[in-house]
Amino acid sequence: MTDLLLLPGDGIGPEVTAQARRVAEALTPDLKIAEGPFGGGSFDAHGSPLTDDTLAAAKAAKAVLMGAVGGPQWASAPRDKRPEAGLLALRAGMGVFANLRPALCFQPLADASSLKREVIEGLDLMIVRELTGGIYFGAPRFIEDLPGGGQRAVDTQVYTTMEIERVARVAFELARGRRNKVTSAEKSNVMDSGLLWRRVVTDLHTRDYADVELEHILADNAAMQIVKNPKQFDVLVTDNLFGDILSDISAQLTGSLGMLPSAALGVAGTPGLYEPIHGSAPDIAGQGVANPLASILSFEMALRWSLGRPAEADRLYAAVGRTLADGARTRDLGGSLTTVQMGDAVLASL
Repeated sequence: MTDLLLLPGDGIGPEVTAQARRVAEALTPDLKIAEGPFGGGSFDAHGSPLTDDTLAAAKAAKAVLMGAVGGPQWASAPRDKRPEAGLLALRAGMGVFANLRPALCFQPLADASSLKREVIEGLDLMIVRELTGGIYFGAPRFIEDLPGGGQRAVDTQVYTTMEIERVARVAFELARGRRNKVTSAEKSNVMDSGLLWRRVVTDLHTRDYADVELEHILADNAAMQIVKNPKQFDVLVTDNLFGDILSDISAQLTGSLGMLPSAALGVAGTPGLYEPIHGSAPDIAGQGVANPLASILSFEMALRWSLGRPAEADRLYAAVGRTLADGARTRDLGGSLTTVQMGDAVLASL
């Protein structure tokens, strides 16, 4: 059985995933690691961004670590064949409905953010994003021609009680092991799906989690509060679209998108999907300058959440902290280390 399936993908994905693999092989040499095609490269080679074999391998592994997918060369591909469609299909196929996106400020990077040090120093925010519902999966969705000229585009935001409740339950359980506070973000003032979201979260809180502090916030206000006073939040739970936006806002608090890992989890006993949130970054792909720390920290999350190795996860997290404390910086952090050199620095810290 494969312990860790690597799906390097496109753009800088193979570059950063290679460094995560080096770390995995050094820290946990007994792990059985395999690799598969995924994304635009898979479309070019096999006619699909997610082949049946790759999906089967993902579902059979203990954990999946992906790089990134997408790029301008696939912009003209049919929508259902684009790399991003493969990513959505992978998330749906694996049933990973809860996306954990931590925004942590490593002490040595407290001055790397565009915000003042006192605003972000000590930041420890966990965003829980619903990942397999909402507007990215809702139907109908289409673009149609209008009789008088022009076109009309339709995307549909759909959520059920079950989808909301299961991701909110993850947020409440996480909060119990942290600072015991959940903030639920939606747009209940203008969206029926937001109104249902607020009702379901409130009912679940009353029924099963009255010991956890719960507050509700409108998603646009949440965006403002994240850049105004991010340390007021502990666990922030929200839908697919708002989670996508708010987690990218939170990424900038840490100094770089290259620092943020993520985990996508399903029901207990099923494999988790782990990925850096920075995307394929085609503008720097192939230059060897991408920051691999988000990929390495995604592996750290895999050790903790899917592979049952918290001690190794703690070692790796501490090693990344030491690496940054020693002054190691890639270009996105204002330094000059290459992707491989940053991988070398983490291995040296280990």
